[in-house]
Amino acid sequence: MSRSYCVVGGGISGLVAAYRLRTAVGSEASITLFDPADRLGGILRTETLCGRPIDVGAEAFVARRPEMPALLRELGMAHRQIGTTGVRPTIYRGGRLHPMPLETVNGIPTAAESMAGLVDDATVARIAAESNGAMQWVPGSDPAVGLVVADRFGEQVVESSVDPMLAGVYAGSSATIGIRSAVPTVAAQLDAGAGSLTAAARRALPTGVGGPVFGAIEGGYQVLIDELVNRSGMRWVRAGIAGISHDSPGWVLHDDNDAQWRADGVIVAVPAPRVNGLLGHVAPRTAAAADRVAVASAVVLALGVPDGTAFPAQSGVLVATGESLHAKAITLSSRKWGARGDAELLRMSFGRFGDDIARTTPEDELTQWARDDLAQVFGLDIDPIAVLVRRWIDAMPQYGPGHGDLAAEMLAGLPPSLAIAGNYIDGVGVPACVAAAGRAVAAVVAATAT
Repeated sequence: MSRSYCVVGGGISGLVAAYRLRTAVGSEASITLFDPADRLGGILRTETLCGRPIDVGAEAFVARRPEMPALLRELGMAHRQIGTTGVRPTIYRGGRLHPMPLETVNGIPTAAESMAGLVDDATVARIAAESNGAMQWVPGSDPAVGLVVADRFGEQVVESSVDPMLAGVYAGSSATIGIRSAVPTVAAQLDAGAGSLTAAARRALPTGVGGPVFGAIEGGYQVLIDELVNRSGMRWVRAGIAGISHDSPGWVLHDDNDAQWRADGVIVAVPAPRVNGLLGHVAPRTAAAADRVAVASAVVLALGVPDGTAFPAQSGVLVATGESLHAKAITLSSRKWGARGDAELLRMSFGRFGDDIARTTPEDELTQWARDDLAQVFGLDIDPIAVLVRRWIDAMPQYGPGHGDLAAEMLAGLPPSLAIAGNYIDGVGVPACVAAAGRAVAAVVAATAT
């Protein structure tokens, strides 16, 4: 007798789950995916701007993690993986651009001289002497990364190096992200006995790894989305799920159109704020833990500007804490990825944890902010050829101190044959979502095998 499976949510986690289900259970199983959106992909969204594809959600993935390169090879798409051109980003601090310090671990320096010019001389000296002072560290602890860095290196390192990185990745700050989520390799080295933050960061630097740190897909993430949909052979129902109930030994899903769907196994791949509404009755422990995950919103502006605009030879700008800019990051996409045409493409990101910019700021005001920021940073009065605006509401989880324990609580509260996947569990990046979806499928398939 063939099995039936339901996947709730059509973002990258749900799509990978549907594909992994198909490879695990074969062609005879029924796989139905529910998502009311106008198209699949969630926060992976490729648009066309000035005749070229540009991703207006997640832009890149960490190529040194194995999940995405492995998935692309499995799908026969390895040739579509591209790397950056090698031009480096900068940090905007004190009203001017500074080169991004070399050999940092998510903004944590490994050498004092790399921070010269970005922080004052007293802070450089403090970084250089940090290894001489005893470090109080409790193995297994997970304090906010900002507290640790400020204690060892000073607030200027937090504001000028760590916060710009975390604002770009999480739409948060070093005060809202635990050290085990922000820099897990550094935390592991401290657990292993590194006597200073400098020593831990140095040991955490990747060695023997060549090639670009970040990768992307030629043609944008839509290429991957289409392939996952095709390979999964799933049925897409353009409806949301209002509730899930247990019907031993399986499940009944109730959609927004009052239809009922039976399944042997279910994978819920929705954002954290929606988990409680779906699982509050069938997995209350999981739902309560998911409710404790704070989220941030962000808005991305993709702009096309005249080809030949006199941008510097860099991949973009991260903005230090306390600067007068509206944007938290500027990506010079054409310079970063090397795709040139009749226009240069760039992305500007606005919104941080705790503000309402993404929800409330009108498009014309965002566009004016973008023009003002470009004038302030580059000294250029730019009239964009085209502008795309995409708002990502409650899309960016904040992995606060102790998030690992919270994730373990979410997973431990799940009944057999029901699993969760998503960026609020193990990490916001696409590779982390791919890994979480794989684990969810393995658990559900194992529970429905007999």
